[in-house]
Amino acid sequence: MVSRVRVWLNRTYAENVFFMDQLRRNPSDRAVEIHATHGDADSPVLAAADTAELEPEGLSPAAYVEYALDQCRRRGIDVFVPRLHQSAIVAHRADFEAAGTALLAPPPQAVAVFQDKVIAYEAVQSVGVPVPPWWRVRTADELLAAVEELEAAGHKACFKPASGAGGVGFRVITRAPFSLVHLNGFPTPYVQLDLVLDALRRADEPVDWLVMPRLEQPEVSVDCLTGPDNRVRLAIGRLKNGRRRGFTLQEPWLEPARLIAEGFGLHYLSNIQFRMFGETPVLMDVNTRPAGGLHQLSLCGVNVPWLAVQLALGEDPGEVAPPFLGQDYTVVSGPRPLRPVSVPHQRVEGSETLLPAVPAPVESVEVPAQALPL
Repeated sequence: MVSRVRVWLNRTYAENVFFMDQLRRNPSDRAVEIHATHGDADSPVLAAADTAELEPEGLSPAAYVEYALDQCRRRGIDVFVPRLHQSAIVAHRADFEAAGTALLAPPPQAVAVFQDKVIAYEAVQSVGVPVPPWWRVRTADELLAAVEELEAAGHKACFKPASGAGGVGFRVITRAPFSLVHLNGFPTPYVQLDLVLDALRRADEPVDWLVMPRLEQPEVSVDCLTGPDNRVRLAIGRLKNGRRRGFTLQEPWLEPARLIAEGFGLHYLSNIQFRMFGETPVLMDVNTRPAGGLHQLSLCGVNVPWLAVQLALGEDPGEVAPPFLGQDYTVVSGPRPLRPVSVPHQRVEGSETLLPAVPAPVESVEVPAQALPL
């Protein structure tokens, strides 16, 4: 009899409820039990897990590693998918292996390269991957100089933190004065240059921003599955143009993603994002973790979360090609159950009941849908 697989996701995105669903619906028909931890008792990830705990707040990275090792030992975790404190955790891979846990994450050297976007851009340029022009700025004068140079070349300037994930802190510079026009409709990423410069000059500490031209669509997010031998097993691009989403296997997007994944050892799951600078696809960002939208690849007939778990367990699936590319689609919100109480319910060992019998409140999260009218 094949044993169950115990997987742990720590403080992860709400969209990873779909990652968990795919693990349970794996094509190997293997029993999977999922442990989840989070700082928010109302995270839908906790409700979707078989066992769940609230994470302690205020732990240093070193203390969090000790907490994680304790979780793995007590819970019998086979595969740990770390998001929070990933860099500290992967530095202790040998300790987790001694506890019987495989880390579904790249080695520490690879994580370190892509924590800082400036270091990342310099590194990928060395292997021939195009990047946009960029400036690292820490003061108001440096920001103004970068913006003026970009505008002189006919570009809109934008900035984002040199270290960070997702779109947090991303803004587009405008010289249009603040007016009621900016208070109509929904908020936008545009921010007035004079307000930013004033905020920087009044700040107690310097910022650490990356300034670059605003890149154009389409945005292509390439999900890669890479083995510990640095060989890519699967690469599929998810194409985004406004609300419309689709898939691509075109080499102008996949070839540079493979160069990065293989050249820097981005083992297991990574997500490499590109946009257009003029007529050239250029690197936008590299994530050393599973993307929130990874589950959308199920529309191409592949279960990538399960392939990654197999790889982490030493069950190499070999090179995988999608049997087809799904049709264009968009994403819409839908309900997802939450726990009915603030303290996460713990599944009783041997019980088949995964959710309480009483209907729970719901929280909306994005789910993929088939093509809808735009």
